[in-house]
Amino acid sequence: MLAKNRRLPAAIAASAALILGLSACGNSEAESASAAAEETGGETSTVQIEDNNGTQDVVVPPQSVVATDNRLFETLDTWGVELKAAPKQLVPEGISYRDDEEVIDLGSHREPDLEAVVAAEPDLIINGQRFSQYHEDFTKLAPEATVLALDPRDGEAFDEELKRQTEALGTIFDREDDAQQLVEDFDASIERVKGAYDAEDTVMSVITSGGEINYSAPGEGRTLGPVYEVLGLTPALETEDSSANHQGDDISVEAIAESNPDWILVLDRDAGVSANSEEEYTPANELLADSEALQNVQAVQDENIVYMPQDTYVNESIQTYTEFFNTVADAMEKD
Repeated sequence: MLAKNRRLPAAIAASAALILGLSACGNSEAESASAAAEETGGETSTVQIEDNNGTQDVVVPPQSVVATDNRLFETLDTWGVELKAAPKQLVPEGISYRDDEEVIDLGSHREPDLEAVVAAEPDLIINGQRFSQYHEDFTKLAPEATVLALDPRDGEAFDEELKRQTEALGTIFDREDDAQQLVEDFDASIERVKGAYDAEDTVMSVITSGGEINYSAPGEGRTLGPVYEVLGLTPALETEDSSANHQGDDISVEAIAESNPDWILVLDRDAGVSANSEEEYTPANELLADSEALQNVQAVQDENIVYMPQDTYVNESIQTYTEFFNTVADAMEKD
């Protein structure tokens, strides 16, 4: 075709070049749809997804998917969604993407290999959690891809935000019924806790990391913080200047003990990153059992201590919270 174009009169050749130029300037969504159509026999369309940056047009079914948000890996894997690239260090053990040699590794959030996304030629990047800071980088490296940000938004109800993520994935991957089931299971687990919990009982949440027991503040604390509002829990201790630090806030175990909670909720941070490695690791239950300061605390004496699933630190999915809330409900119903 190029050889024939060279023989065209100059005016015609210029017109042809103009047409080609205009076609090349078509929007990325149309280009993605065209490419997807070739691979699926023309059965593609677009859906509109409301993400943290507005309304986004997503080609469905997407042909090359990149995901960085570790809240979503379990859902995508369960639904059989193939990924072209992911930060494998953040994929929980037991999720197929972690050991799949066909999945391009984007590194970790601290040492990312963002340029590797180019080889994936994505039409959809679901970005978030520890990689949220690289949103603009992905838009530049993969300009033809739709980059979705579905992180829970500040100021919005955390449980509703988890459901929003799940429902968006259901729409994109034609799994609306499966997404609805996840949402219903999640809602049911919340109702179980609310039905079993005595509002006069106070609750303390802690994060164990590096052999230390650290405070996780209601509302602000990493992972466990939002649980108070979702479940309607009464905090045993509230402090000023609390944070969302991934290792918890540096408040003495004695101060935690002095608050004398009726229940203690625990995130074992190291279980998600060290339990299956050669690093020295002390499980959370051993740290609490060996803490002399905590031995007279009501929750310890009554054995009212509930641990989040072992992989929670790298798997903060709606399934993880559903499992945890059901475990809390089991304990409270027995109590």
